[in-house]
Amino acid sequence: MLKPKLLSLSLITILMQSCGNGSSDSISTVLNQSPQISGKLEYLDTPYVTAGNRVYMVGHQNGSFPDLGWHIKGEMGGIWNHPIKLMDGFDVDIEENGSATSLDKAERFVNYPMANRHDYKLSNNLDISRWQFVPDDQQGLIVQFVILNNSDKSRKFNLKFTGHSDLRPTWLGERTNMIDSGDTSEYLSDLDAWKMTDSDNPWSLIFGSETMSSGHSEEVNDKTGKGASASLSYDIKLKAGEEYIIDFVIAGSYNSEEDTRQSYNSIQSNGMQLLKDKKERYEALAQHSKLTIPDKDLEQAFEWLKYNCDWLIREVPEVGRGITAGIPDYPWWFGVDSEYALKGYMAIGQEDIVYDTIHLLDSVSQAVNNNGRIIHEMSSNGAVFNPGNINETPQFVSLIWEIYKWNGDRSFLEEYYPTIKAGLNWLMKENDADNNLFPDGFGMMEIHGLDSEMIDVASYTQRAFEDASHIAGIMDDQDMETEYKTLADNIKIKINQDFWSEPFDSYADFIGTDEQALHLIEDAIVRADTLNKPWAIEELKDTQKAILDNPSMEPRPFVLHHNWVVNTPMEMGIADDDKAIRALNTAERFVNPFGVFVTGIDRDESAGSDDGSFKGSKVFSYTGAVMTLPTGVQAVAENNYGRPDKALNYLERMTRTFNFALPGSIYEVSPDYGMMTQAWNIYSFAIPIVNQFFGIQPMASNKEVTIKPQMPSKWDHASLEQVKIADNELSVFYDSRSGKRSYTIEQTHSEWEMIVKLANGTYDVIEGEAEMKIHENSVIFTGTGERLVISER
Repeated sequence: MLKPKLLSLSLITILMQSCGNGSSDSISTVLNQSPQISGKLEYLDTPYVTAGNRVYMVGHQNGSFPDLGWHIKGEMGGIWNHPIKLMDGFDVDIEENGSATSLDKAERFVNYPMANRHDYKLSNNLDISRWQFVPDDQQGLIVQFVILNNSDKSRKFNLKFTGHSDLRPTWLGERTNMIDSGDTSEYLSDLDAWKMTDSDNPWSLIFGSETMSSGHSEEVNDKTGKGASASLSYDIKLKAGEEYIIDFVIAGSYNSEEDTRQSYNSIQSNGMQLLKDKKERYEALAQHSKLTIPDKDLEQAFEWLKYNCDWLIREVPEVGRGITAGIPDYPWWFGVDSEYALKGYMAIGQEDIVYDTIHLLDSVSQAVNNNGRIIHEMSSNGAVFNPGNINETPQFVSLIWEIYKWNGDRSFLEEYYPTIKAGLNWLMKENDADNNLFPDGFGMMEIHGLDSEMIDVASYTQRAFEDASHIAGIMDDQDMETEYKTLADNIKIKINQDFWSEPFDSYADFIGTDEQALHLIEDAIVRADTLNKPWAIEELKDTQKAILDNPSMEPRPFVLHHNWVVNTPMEMGIADDDKAIRALNTAERFVNPFGVFVTGIDRDESAGSDDGSFKGSKVFSYTGAVMTLPTGVQAVAENNYGRPDKALNYLERMTRTFNFALPGSIYEVSPDYGMMTQAWNIYSFAIPIVNQFFGIQPMASNKEVTIKPQMPSKWDHASLEQVKIADNELSVFYDSRSGKRSYTIEQTHSEWEMIVKLANGTYDVIEGEAEMKIHENSVIFTGTGERLVISER
C-alpha cells in the first residue's frame, strides 16, 4: 500500500495571462447552434453520461463522481473503457486567497447530443464551465474548463485537477481471468502528465493537459487500497473580463501503455477536429427519419432518441461491436433488448450497428450454445452470464425477417438461416415437453416460478414460425416453408383458444397447474400487501378460492399478475379482433400518466392520477415499475387494431418522461429510475411512428414499399423524411389542414414501386402517375417515379 507523499518536480511557474495561452479552440464554439437541453435543478444529484463507442463517463449532473450502480456495487460510474474501468472520476479545486472551492456543486447541467456541460458560479464573480466529450473510436476523452473573470479586477488563483484511478475489470472479469490488482502512479515528465498502471495487468491510463503545470503535483493512495490518485496544479492570472480555456485529456487502454500513449497523443493533438467530426455525424443521424409534427415535445424526444441510440454502442475490438441495453448498469450486450431495439434502429437508418449487433449475438450464441439458442446477456469481456431465455430464440427469427424487409439482401438471410432452423428446432424439440406447441420456460417476466407456458413466449413463437415461413420461401426451402406456416397457423388458433380468459377479458399470464398457480398466488399476495394494493389482494384471493373450489388435473390458463406480456398477442397481431379490443380496453386499467405497469397488480386505485417519481427500493428492484417497453408494446398493439389515437396516447405518456431527470433522455423505468438511457426505447417510438402512423412497410428485395398511413386525429400535418430503405430514401408528407387529406411521397430511386393504401374514400392523383383500385375497405394506388401526390376531392 503506497504511503501518501509529495513528488518534488521541477517547478514550472507560468502565469497564464489570456485565453491565447490556453486552448486554441473551445467546445462551445464548435457546438454553436447544436441542440442543447438544460437539466432541472432538482435532478443535479442524478447521473449523466458522456458517451462514446470505446470510452464513456458517468457522473452526477452537479459535477461530482459519487459511488453509483448495483451491478458492480458502487462502481458503475466513473470512466470506463470496457472491459475495464479507468477512473472513479476526478476532482477539481479552485484556490484563491487561501480559500479552496471544489467544483462538485454545479448550478446547471446542459446536455448536447455529443457532449455535456456543467456551469459553476464561484464567489467574487468567477464563472466556470466544465465541458466534456468522447471522440469516436478513441480510447479517451477531453474535459475542458472555460474560466471567466466576471469581476472588475484582476484575479490570481490556482486550479488543481486530481484524477482517481480504478483500473479494474468489468462484471464477470474473474471468468476470463481478469484479476484486479493495486494501481501505481508515475509522473511522465515528457508529457507533464500522470500515468496510472495496474500492478499485475497491462491496464493503464494517462491524464494531463497540453498546458504546462505549475507548482507541485501530489500523489496519494486511493482510499480503496487498489486505486491511485494524483494531481496537477495550474496558476492562473486573469484581468477583469478575461477568459481562460484549459483542456485535460484522459486516455487509457486494457492492452498496453503504448496503446494508452497513442490514444492520449491522438486526442490531445486533434481534439477539436474529432469533435467537429462527431458533430457532423450526429447531424446526419438526426436527418434520417426526420419527424415533423404539431407535438414539438414528441418531435424533440424522437430526435434525441436517435442520439441515445448512438450513446449505447459499445465496441470492444477483441470481442465485438453492438448496442448495449442501458447505462449505467447494463453497458454490455443482450439478446432480447437488441431484438426489440434493432427494429427501431433500422427504422431510423442506423443500419450498420444493426448488422454488427446481429453478427455479435449470432457468433457468440453459436460458440456458447451451438444449437440455435440465442444468448440473453454477455459482459463486455465476452463472458456469457445467461445462455438465453426461451423467448429470445423466436424473437431472433422475427428480427432477421424485419431487417431483411428493409435491406432486401438475400445473403443476409443466407447467413442467419442455419441459426433460424437450428433455433426453432431447439425451441420445439427441447422445450415443449407436452407437445402442445407452447414452449416451456422463462420469457420476459423475471418472477420466480413463472416459467411454465408463458403468453409472450407463445406469441413470439407464433410470429417466429410465420416469419420463418417467409424466410424459407426465399431460401427455396419449400418443405420448411410449409412446415413453418402450418405451425404458425396452428399456434395462432391455440393462443386464441387456450390462453384467453373470458372472466378477465384478457389473455392469461401463463398456462400451468393448479399447484403452480396457488404457489404464485401466495407470493403475489405478499407482494401486493407489501405494496399496499388491497384491490389486488382481494382479486388474488378470489382467484385462489375459484381454483380450490373448481380444481383441475390438467394445466389451464391463469390471470394472476396482469403482467404487460398479456398484450403481446395484440403486439404480434395474433389476437382475434373481438378479443383484441376487449383486451386492449382491459389493459387501460393498468397505466399511470407515464405508461404501463410491468406487473399490473402493482398499480393502485389512484394510478390514473399519479405523478412524480418512481420510488425504487433500497435494493435495486423493478417492483412497482412503469416501463417504456410495455408502454411501447401497447402503442404497437393499439395501432395493429386500427386505434392510432390510443397508440398516440401511450407515446404521449412516455414523452412526459423525456427530460424528466436526464435532459435529452428517457429513463428505463418511468419517469426517473433504473437506466438513465435504454436501448429498447427506440422500439417503443419508432415502430408506432415509422411503421404504423406513417405506415411505411418496405419490401426492399422487390424494390417496393407500401405506405399505409393511419394518422392520429391530433396530427393535422406530419412528415417523415429521408427514411432509408436499402439504397433508396423515402419521404412521406401528410396534410389535412385544408379539410382534405393529402399525401405526398418522394423517393430517390424512381424505379421503386410505391404502393399507397388509404382508407376508403375519393382521391385524385395530383402529381405523378399511379394506377388505382379498390380492395375491401381500401383505395390502393400503385406507381413509380420520384414523387407522387394524392389528395381527397
